Amino acid sequence: MEGNYYMIHDYLIFIGVFAIFFFLTTSIYLFSEHQKLKKKNAKLSESNKIIEQRLNEVRLEHIGTKLNPHLFKNILNSVQSHAYQTYMSLDKLANVLDYILYESNNKYVSPKEELNFALNLIEINKIKINPLFDFRIKSRINKSDSLYEEKVFAPLISVDLIENAFKHTDFLAEDSFISIYLELENGIFTMKVSNKASLKNVLEKEKSGFGSQSLDQRLKMIYSTYYHLERSTKNGIFTAELKINLGEFYDKMRYSG
Repeated sequence: MEGNYYMIHDYLIFIGVFAIFFFLTTSIYLFSEHQKLKKKNAKLSESNKIIEQRLNEVRLEHIGTKLNPHLFKNILNSVQSHAYQTYMSLDKLANVLDYILYESNNKYVSPKEELNFALNLIEINKIKINPLFDFRIKSRINKSDSLYEEKVFAPLISVDLIENAFKHTDFLAEDSFISIYLELENGIFTMKVSNKASLKNVLEKEKSGFGSQSLDQRLKMIYSTYYHLERSTKNGIFTAELKINLGEFYDKMRYSG
């Protein structure tokens, strides 16, 4: 009996040791497989990020190829329709075309470059309106802002808001006007454009036109959560206001490498 007792005792010990060994071996194997799976998921996630980034770049390139000829056509129409003022606008036109041909191919330009382009574009568009027309432009640009000459601004962002104001203004209305406000302060760019709009279908044009769609797409893809664009109409006055937090976006660019 005593011999049987020891045999059973040894057998139970063997079973216990085997169970512990099996548990440890299984745990190590499962942990190893879990680590491999984590590494695979990390690689897949990184691959997805690279694919998404490249897809965004292709989309932006596609938008750019459509935007530039569209802008060329509008500028040339403005100059052609007022030949008697062409000589005065040639210098502005040259600056604008240089910017479109050379700078707009860059991923980013400085606020200084984009603002100079916007002001030249405004001057070119002004030649098609009556000198007595109520046109208001105001700028509050802090040239000592740390981002004023940094490559942090997506080129041609200002085009859509300027062109839509001139395109959709009711120039025959007695109280018609265009108002453009530009600001760069504390790393925040602000552009506010208001105009007396034709009430027929301005909102439909604003939402369906290629320019507005491309602006929305580019802002979303480039500036993500660092911008706010609001469009509204009240009492026949259309207003679009764009704010871009260039400071926070620049910090993100530096830290992400």
